[in-house]
Amino acid sequence: MSGAPDVDTASTQTSRLERLRRHEWLSPTQWRRRILFWTGAILVGLSAVFFAKAADFAFELFRGMAAHGWWVPLIVTPTTFALLCWLTQGAMKATRGSGIPQAIAALKVEDEDFRNRLLSLKIAVGKMALTLAALLGGASVGREGPTVHVGAGLLYSLGRRFGFDDPTAAGRFILAGSAAGLAAAFNTPLAGVVFAIEEMSGTFEHRMSGTLLTAVIVAGVVSLGIVGNYAYFGDVSATLPLGKAWLAVLLTGIVGGLAGGLFARLILPSAKGFRGFVGRLRARGPVPFAAICGLALVLLSLLSANGLYGTGYAQARDILQGHGDTGPLFGVLKFLGNIASSWAGIPGGIFSPALAVGAGLGDNIAHLLPGADVSAVVLLGMASYLAGVTQAPLTAAVISLELTANHQMALPIMAACLLARAVSALVCRVPVYKALADQLVTQYDDERARREAPAGAPQA
Repeated sequence: MSGAPDVDTASTQTSRLERLRRHEWLSPTQWRRRILFWTGAILVGLSAVFFAKAADFAFELFRGMAAHGWWVPLIVTPTTFALLCWLTQGAMKATRGSGIPQAIAALKVEDEDFRNRLLSLKIAVGKMALTLAALLGGASVGREGPTVHVGAGLLYSLGRRFGFDDPTAAGRFILAGSAAGLAAAFNTPLAGVVFAIEEMSGTFEHRMSGTLLTAVIVAGVVSLGIVGNYAYFGDVSATLPLGKAWLAVLLTGIVGGLAGGLFARLILPSAKGFRGFVGRLRARGPVPFAAICGLALVLLSLLSANGLYGTGYAQARDILQGHGDTGPLFGVLKFLGNIASSWAGIPGGIFSPALAVGAGLGDNIAHLLPGADVSAVVLLGMASYLAGVTQAPLTAAVISLELTANHQMALPIMAACLLARAVSALVCRVPVYKALADQLVTQYDDERARREAPAGAPQA
């Protein structure tokens, strides 16, 4: 009997040690996951910086070619569009478009084969290479959406490689990689977090908060360490005093919402009406159709003072800073050029091109408001059009504020974005990224149903 207390004490100590080992901060599994997240975030940051530098270099090469004569893009751009369409017909089909719908769809469907098809390392590398090829050919596309795709693919592949292939764990890697990709691409850490909450997942799991923030911070620090602390469009000291100038909020919100909703509606596939007609033309000959889209972009560019090629970053920055010479039709022409690039089905994002369209439209609206700060109205136009395209007002507002290092415009930008989102929903009922992601999920469900159907059963 005298030994009983010693046994109880030893059992208690063993129990405490066991609980200590299982504690979150001492768990080997949890630390392995953290190290993987940190390593992956560093890779995403490095990839984003490389992608940005390579994108600028690719587009400068195109501009150098185009400088030899107005006729050069007539050859280069349609050929590039046709080649990219042909290259993405088979196994590389997942590299098409911005890449954000692919990441959202991979989050929704917890199937390893489906996720690997959309986010494998081969797809991530291919996405980067083919987007650079698109910019080399003068396409009106951005690199930010593709960076989100690359970030999701890198972290997902890294997690699978080291044993985190559980569907829930893999989803966390996808979400963190997407957020880190956007944060590093724009150098906007807050926007990366808001994007993950509003656009990618729609919810915010409490346990995921620390992981997500850490991935965004690490990727942002890597970008910061290499390219420095900068605002994407420079420091813009625009203001919009309360009063008549706030008419700009109403105008940009309505115009940005209508134009953004129209753009989203036009690039979404449909079996009916004009979009159905375009879809049938594309289905009959996707490669020639892509070449025609490239030709349309060149012809539209001939009507613009600076052309419609590339991301539109330079034009948007110049308009925002008040020394642009893009001409009064730049916003409308860039809108049409973005549609041509999207219809071609080539790799490339819509974030930067959307900001360029918004800057052009904002500049047009500023001429109707002679008493308002032109830069402020342009900034409102950029934010509201982006909110209209994505129907993600918080993401659009935070991106616009961080891109210009301007916090004085917070209230008018948020008001314009909320109005634009409401107006856009009247034109396009489903947010564009969600609709495209749902299409990928539907295609997967249809394929699985055909595979699982009994032999000889009628096909749907």
